[in-house]
Amino acid sequence: MTYNIYIPRDTAALANNADKVALLIEKEALQRNLDIHIIRNGSRGLFWLEPLVEVQTPLGRVGFGKVCLEDVGALFDAGFHLGKSEHKLHLGLTEEIPYLAKQQRLTFARAGVIDPVSLDDYAAHDGFKGLQKALNNTPQEIVSAVTDSGLRGRGGAAFPTGIKWQTVLDCPSEQKYIVCNADEGDSGSFADRLVMEADPFMLIEGMIIAGLAVGANQGYIYLRSEYPIAHQILNEAIETAYANNYLGQDIQASGKCFELEVRLGAGAYICGEETSLLESLEGKRGLVRAKPPLPAIEGLFGKPTVINNVLSLAAIPYILDKGAAAYANYGMGRSKGTLPFQLAGNVKQGGLIELAFGTSLNQLLEEFAGGTFTGRPMHAIQVGGPLGAYLPIEQWNTPLDYESFSAIQAVLGHGSIVVFDDSVDMLEQARFSMEFCVAESCGKCTPCRIGSVRGVEVIDKIRAGINPEKNTELLEDLCETMIHGSLCAMGGMTPFPVQSAFKHFAVESQNAGEQ
Repeated sequence: MTYNIYIPRDTAALANNADKVALLIEKEALQRNLDIHIIRNGSRGLFWLEPLVEVQTPLGRVGFGKVCLEDVGALFDAGFHLGKSEHKLHLGLTEEIPYLAKQQRLTFARAGVIDPVSLDDYAAHDGFKGLQKALNNTPQEIVSAVTDSGLRGRGGAAFPTGIKWQTVLDCPSEQKYIVCNADEGDSGSFADRLVMEADPFMLIEGMIIAGLAVGANQGYIYLRSEYPIAHQILNEAIETAYANNYLGQDIQASGKCFELEVRLGAGAYICGEETSLLESLEGKRGLVRAKPPLPAIEGLFGKPTVINNVLSLAAIPYILDKGAAAYANYGMGRSKGTLPFQLAGNVKQGGLIELAFGTSLNQLLEEFAGGTFTGRPMHAIQVGGPLGAYLPIEQWNTPLDYESFSAIQAVLGHGSIVVFDDSVDMLEQARFSMEFCVAESCGKCTPCRIGSVRGVEVIDKIRAGINPEKNTELLEDLCETMIHGSLCAMGGMTPFPVQSAFKHFAVESQNAGEQ
C-alpha cells in the first residue's frame, strides 16, 4: 500500500526545515519498508503550524503540526502514516481544524490542497473553468461580469476592477498590456506570496482572462526580488502552461494569444505604486508619474494597461466560473466578495484568514489570533501595512470593509493586520512611520522627500521633551502638508499612522516625551 504524505514547499514551511523534514520522513519510511509518496503542496496558511504535514486517508487528509525533525521517528512509531495517531501533533482532519473551518475560502480554496505546479491537480479542482467560459464570451461580456461582481482592487486603493478594465477595453490601440503588481512590500502581508506559491495557475488564469477581456496579448508579473520561492514556482507553472497550450499563440485552439513572463523588482517599496512600477518595468528608475494620464490610457510603454494586484487577478477565475452574483453574494455594501486577512505581529496563531467583508476586527482577533505571543494584552493594531493607522481598542469593533475603515480615518489596504501588545512604545512607532518614508520615498515630490525627514526630526524633539506642545502642533501641520501635497500615497498616507498614534495614544506619547 502506498501512503500519500503532503509536505508544503512554501517559504514559511521551508523556513521551518520542511525540506529536511521531507527527507527524514522519506528515509524513515525506507528503513521501515513503507511505501510512501510525498507530494510537495503549498501552505494552508496556518503558519504557526508549519511544517503542517498531512496524510491522505479514506476520510480525508489528517494533519500533524508543527512537525520538527526530532518528531519524525515518534510519528512513525505512533502510526501517523495511517492517519490514526495519539501523537501530540495529531490535529485530526485538516479541513475540520477550527482555524480553517471558520473561513470562507474562495480565492484560497486550493491553497495547501494541490501540488502548485501540477496542471492536472489544478484542473481536477475547478482549474481553468473560468478561462473556458471566457473563451466563449465576448470581451464586453467578460468585463461586464467583473463589473457586476463588485470586485475592487485588493492592492490598497480599492478601485473598482470593472471600471479599470472597461477603460482599457474602450481605448483603441494595437498593443495593450496586463501587468500584475506582485511587489508585496507591506509589513505583515503575505497573501500575494501564498497565491503564487500555493496556486500559481490561478493567477495565470486570471491574467489570461484579463487579456481576453481588454484585448491585451502580453502580460508581466512584477515580482519583488525578496520572493525567490515564488519566483521559482511561478516560472515552473508558466513553463507548464506554455507546454499545455494555455499560454502562447493559440490558447486551447481558440485562435487567441497571450504571452506571460515574470520580471523582478529590485527591493524598492515605492515600486508597489503602479506608475513607479511601470517606470521600473520599462527599465527606468522607479519614480512616481503624475496623473493624468492614467495607466489605463497611457501605461506601460505609453500603451493602455491593466495594472492589478495579485489578489484582484486571482479572484477572476472564480467570478467567471461561478458567476458575478455568486461572488457578490459575499461581503457587505460596496465591499463585495472576500478578503484574505493576514494576521501577523505579536500573535500566537499568525496566518491567512479569508472571510467575507463585514466581520469585525475584534471578532477576527478573538476567533483566530489565540492571544498574543508574549501573553500580554493586545494594545494597538495596525491594519493595511506601514501606511495604515494604529487602532486603539475602542475601534476594534469596526467592520472589516472599505467604507467602515474610511469612516474612522483608517485603511483596510491589502488586509494585513499587525498586533502589538501593551509593551509597545507608540511614539517610537510614530517615528518609525516617518523613518520608513525617509528610506522608501522615490524623492520626486518635496512634501514626501523633505517632509518625512522633518517628521523624524520633530518627533525626536518631542521624545526629548523639547517644547512638546509646540512641536506636536508643528508635526500636525507637517502631516497635513504631506497628505494634501504629496504626489502619491507614499507621502500622502505616511501621516496616517503618525496622527493615529498621537490621537489615540496621546497620554503614552506625552509620557514618553517627558521621560
